[in-house]
Amino acid sequence: MSRPRVLLGVTGGIAAYKSTDVVRRLIERGCEVKCALTRSAGSFVTPLSLEVLSGHAVYEQEYLTANGRGEESHIVAAQWADAVCVAPATAHLMARLALGLADDFLTTTLLAFTGPVLLAPAMHSDMWSHAATAAHVETLSNRGVHFVGPEEGPLASGEVGVGRMSEPVDVAEAVMRLAVSGGAGVTGALAGRRVLISAGPTHEPIDPVRYLGNRSSGKMGFALAAEAARQGASTTLVAGPVALPTPAGVERIDVTTAFEMRDAVYRHAGEAELIVMTAAVADFRPSSPAGGKIKRARGVPTLELEENPDILAGLPEVAPRALLVGFAAETEPSVEEATAKLARKGADFLIWNDVSRSDIGFGAENNEVTVYSRSGEPSHLERRPKEELAVALIDLFRDALEDRERSAVGTAG
Repeated sequence: MSRPRVLLGVTGGIAAYKSTDVVRRLIERGCEVKCALTRSAGSFVTPLSLEVLSGHAVYEQEYLTANGRGEESHIVAAQWADAVCVAPATAHLMARLALGLADDFLTTTLLAFTGPVLLAPAMHSDMWSHAATAAHVETLSNRGVHFVGPEEGPLASGEVGVGRMSEPVDVAEAVMRLAVSGGAGVTGALAGRRVLISAGPTHEPIDPVRYLGNRSSGKMGFALAAEAARQGASTTLVAGPVALPTPAGVERIDVTTAFEMRDAVYRHAGEAELIVMTAAVADFRPSSPAGGKIKRARGVPTLELEENPDILAGLPEVAPRALLVGFAAETEPSVEEATAKLARKGADFLIWNDVSRSDIGFGAENNEVTVYSRSGEPSHLERRPKEELAVALIDLFRDALEDRERSAVGTAG
């Protein structure tokens, strides 16, 4: 695929400071980015910052002038872009777009643009819930405009509510989904394939208020799901109890316990060509959870544990044709243990994850893994952001799928 070309519109809101990070995230994902500022956006972010980050001059108010070759700049920009994203999108911008008003470069370009448009709203929660804003959102949605967010969280006013702009990484993922699909049919290296991914911890109840669990944040699994979807796969994500936004284009199923995760994974496994079990499933659960809260005054309780189902080990029977990938959260490297575990689980790959280090693994933004496979020597992927590691791993799994298919064709021939 050629590099997706994204026009990023920036409007005048305090969340405009995030636009620089959106540019960075899009470029990390292989996009070519140009930026357009509204009149008030320059009060929050400078054109020079966006120009340096994007490598292109920033559009401001030159929509009334030609570009020196008899072409109108807003028409040229509209024809150049594969997708247009406005982040942040203020209530004023959405109202103008809904009414078809065009009084600056960005709005004239949006009127001339025929491809997918994504808005990332940002405003006070009272503005977001106002009937006028709701009507404009409905109008734009009916026209095929896409939205990401807004999210619930701290607002510029100091209050907490719905209206916070989605994080730049989530905006970038939503843009990528639109850019590679043209807003309609899906293309990409994994187009037409089904991918199933598990992520996060499981919580095994001790009583109604306590549980056995672990520190898995789910970030690695969510990054893998986002990358699989970006590459065009029909992606299902079975997520344990984590507070992460659903990646663009991903079907999410929320579960809590190991049994719930097993049932959800097995229900979808038969359709999947690639199954990646990143979830840190609890090995044990209390055999008899208390029906009421265990009181401290009664003394230290004795917990009797029993084994949870081994979801990965059961997958070869449930999904015999799928490429199976397991993750092992460990505290000590051991080639012998990893090799034995790979064989015991019946997986094609085992990703050895060192969770003893605070800079990688559970809860961290970065990760570093060793990849074990049935064929070939182990390979080590150095420390990097989990989003970047996800790209390398999904590429690896995709290549393995293609190699398997070529081998099957050769054998049949």
